[in-house]
Amino acid sequence: MKENINKLFGQRLKELRTNAGISQEELGDISGLHRTYIGQIERAEKNITLRNIEKIAVALNIEVKDLFDFKKL
Repeated sequence: MKENINKLFGQRLKELRTNAGISQEELGDISGLHRTYIGQIERAEKNITLRNIEKIAVALNIEVKDLFDFKKL
């Protein structure tokens, strides 16, 4: 995989979030994470933890593995 994993993850998160029709702020509220942190993840500025990946998956009502389906980008 040549592209940075953080960049791919951020792109995938943004895609899933926008497909769900929710803003970064709404995702932050639902997941218990700050909206600026969500933005930093989407821009590949932060390295997300497994615990926070799980929080985001629950908030989006998806499985954790769906966040790593980079083939859909």
